[in-house]
Amino acid sequence: MRPGFLTSIAKSENAAVAPTVALSLFGLIAVGGIAFDYARMASLDTELQNAADQAALAAATQLDGRDDSMTRANVAANNLLQNKTLFANDGNASNRNITISTTSPPVYYSAYNSTSDTGTVITKTDAAAQKSAKFVQVTVASRTAFFAFTPIVAMLNSGGISASATAGLGSALCRVLPMMICNPAELTGGTFPSATDEGRGVLLTGGGGGSWAPGNYGYLDMGSGATDVEIALGLNQNVASCVSSDVVVTEPGSKTSVVDAINTRFDIYDNDLNNACTPSSCSPALNTTKDLVHSRITTSPAADLKDCNVKTSGSPGNKWTLPAVQYVPGGSTPSNMGLPRDVCHASTLTGSCSGGAFGDGNWDRSLYFSVNHTATDWDAAATWAGKAKDKLTRYDVYKWEIAKTTLGERKETGGTRYAYSGPYCAGHGLGASLTQKDRRVLNVAVVNCVAGDVGGASHVKVEKWVDVFLVEPSADRGTRTSKSQIYGEIIGLSTKPNGDNAFQYYSRNQPYIVK
Repeated sequence: MRPGFLTSIAKSENAAVAPTVALSLFGLIAVGGIAFDYARMASLDTELQNAADQAALAAATQLDGRDDSMTRANVAANNLLQNKTLFANDGNASNRNITISTTSPPVYYSAYNSTSDTGTVITKTDAAAQKSAKFVQVTVASRTAFFAFTPIVAMLNSGGISASATAGLGSALCRVLPMMICNPAELTGGTFPSATDEGRGVLLTGGGGGSWAPGNYGYLDMGSGATDVEIALGLNQNVASCVSSDVVVTEPGSKTSVVDAINTRFDIYDNDLNNACTPSSCSPALNTTKDLVHSRITTSPAADLKDCNVKTSGSPGNKWTLPAVQYVPGGSTPSNMGLPRDVCHASTLTGSCSGGAFGDGNWDRSLYFSVNHTATDWDAAATWAGKAKDKLTRYDVYKWEIAKTTLGERKETGGTRYAYSGPYCAGHGLGASLTQKDRRVLNVAVVNCVAGDVGGASHVKVEKWVDVFLVEPSADRGTRTSKSQIYGEIIGLSTKPNGDNAFQYYSRNQPYIVK
């Protein structure tokens, strides 16, 4: 060995950092291991929370107010929970599957405060209790992550990690007309509409203040007041946007522009509707038979929509106007006649029906057929509808006229003007289809005005939707009718355009996470 070799090695500074790095590796590996295992624990927590959220949402979809909703919700939470864990390594018998906790089963609430995380817990499972369930809290079974890279391998773990979520079912109303009427059966405890309501006339008059009564009508706030309501009531397709049924706000009262929009369904285009409705966007029905007459529409579509306004007093000019002899129950035979109101509603503004705003379904069938058709046609319409002649509804006759007659122009009896049973102002009509309701059928919300204290702009719950047939255009007819009134005939519970049950078509129920 060369003399002084050991001394030179001791004094050498080459690779002096190596021992430091070697010693530091223990700390670096420990820190990296802790970071890895913490990330694993955090990821497991996220997996479990996502699973709890999904299970709660699945359960909430079943909280539809029926007497078995909680039972179905439990099944949905268990069966629809497909989440798996990639970060639990506890050897659990469920393997990768995440399951609902057996020690903390779903909890149901009739009311829930997300801020305080408290609510009214439902402790029973009978039908009444299940109907009241509005919220559900779901907890998933706990899982454990054993630490793999911390310094003491497999000696430390995350402990049991679990997660819970609370969800509710939010209701939204879609593809509906923003129109509502007060429930006529609210105070009597009856059912509306019942089987005996079909064919009854209903005189809708604008309500407001504190004087709401059965038959008052108003509007649902669709965004920007009368303009939006007008557009929604006139457009061919019902509004596509959805509004929460829990926060529907009424816009009661009579709005002239809104009534004008409804009248487009009769081929009437008053006041140009602020350009919101045109014959292409707010089309008339295929059958526009009405009591109004015209000097003559020389072009179809009309060259000027101002020729399609209504003039009910003074010189009519080139406008829609009342016939030379109007329909009055028991009066002279009218020179032109549209489908009329119930007899008890037809003589005065308020009528004399025992049901107030709701008539009895007795209308001048014989007179209508004698003016517009023949007695033989009355028999034919009854046979076509499969009903007795005196049981035909106006909606029956309307549909028979579309199916079996020629809709066109004719001169009023003994007069100089013309009646139109088909759309001439617009140049076309729009019929019912699988996606389009008939233009003279309105789906109208029924609300409990007394319980909801409806007056002015009120938050109100929609109880159901009914289909109402538009009998006549809204117009001033002396002391008999007012343009602020809308007259319809009850068809029954609303159906989809293709005739199917309408609940899920008009009502969209969407689950949401509360907490």
